[in-house]
Amino acid sequence: MSEKLPQQPENEEVDLGQLFNAIGNLFERLFSFIGRIFKGVFSAFIYIIKPLVDHIKIVAVAVLITAVLGFVVQKTKKPIYYSNMLVKTNFDSKYQLASNINYFNTLIGSKNLKELSNIFEIDTISADELVSFSLEAGPETQNDLFVEYDEYVQSIDTSLVDELSYKEYVGNRDLLTGNLFSIKARSSKKDIFTMLYSGFKKTLENDFAKYKKQVRDTMAYIERSSYKLELTRLDSIQKTYLQVLKNSSETKDLSFGFTSGIPLQEEKSITKEYELFIKEQDILRNLKLLDQSIAEENTYFNVLSTFDRLGSEDKSIGHRYFILFPVLTLLLFIITFLLLKAFNFIKNYE
Repeated sequence: MSEKLPQQPENEEVDLGQLFNAIGNLFERLFSFIGRIFKGVFSAFIYIIKPLVDHIKIVAVAVLITAVLGFVVQKTKKPIYYSNMLVKTNFDSKYQLASNINYFNTLIGSKNLKELSNIFEIDTISADELVSFSLEAGPETQNDLFVEYDEYVQSIDTSLVDELSYKEYVGNRDLLTGNLFSIKARSSKKDIFTMLYSGFKKTLENDFAKYKKQVRDTMAYIERSSYKLELTRLDSIQKTYLQVLKNSSETKDLSFGFTSGIPLQEEKSITKEYELFIKEQDILRNLKLLDQSIAEENTYFNVLSTFDRLGSEDKSIGHRYFILFPVLTLLLFIITFLLLKAFNFIKNYE
């Protein structure tokens, strides 16, 4: 055994050396793999733009011509204006709002000017100036998302709370998860936007939203009646305790003849009266919160900011034709080159 003991450090050094060599080889293969990926991406990029360099003169002429053509089209075409309205929906009227947006766009696409003029109470000439409507989620802070998640947690079974974290909840939200929306109207007429409000107001008052509001009002009426009945009972009990205190005060002199200090019955009466007072304040507070919530959500939607009187010109890339046309020309040139290469490869494949 004494001869084998000195060999243990050597075996440990050999094992550590092999481990470090394995780790080094692993990192070397990893870096080599990453390098091949970057090299492949770079080669693909060069292969795509190579026809642009090989035919630079033709490409330059085509880009110049399309840029001039796009500039002419942009100057001759009517400018598009837009304006946003920020709304908060109540009683699940957001579903009707999304449906209305799609319906309005369908009417615009089919040139149903009569229906558009009836909805928005405008003439058909103004209705013909409408370009499109879009619906986007309104601006939300981190605190708004926390409050929304807390309301969601309270509305579901407690056994399901651990299965959906806050991060997963935010990641799974879609357009109609919240109640704050931005309505974007686009038109070739600059001062039409303030006329559109009445159309949204009418169409959001649908049967489902009215039913939800009626249910809320009925439940609020029942809850308010319950609070008022509770206040009446508390008032009756308070009067009883006040009568007890009055009777106790009339016999106070007799009580001092047998005991020192306030009688025990009077102490209990004062304590009970204070508890009833606290209970009454809680009911009044709840009644105030109930009335406040009804007052805040008493319409089908609240307008936080309405359409501007004059719209802003849409200068997005989709309407800058002197930029859009050359970019589309370059993309068309590259796609044509790739299709020709693919065609030749298939043709010569054996």
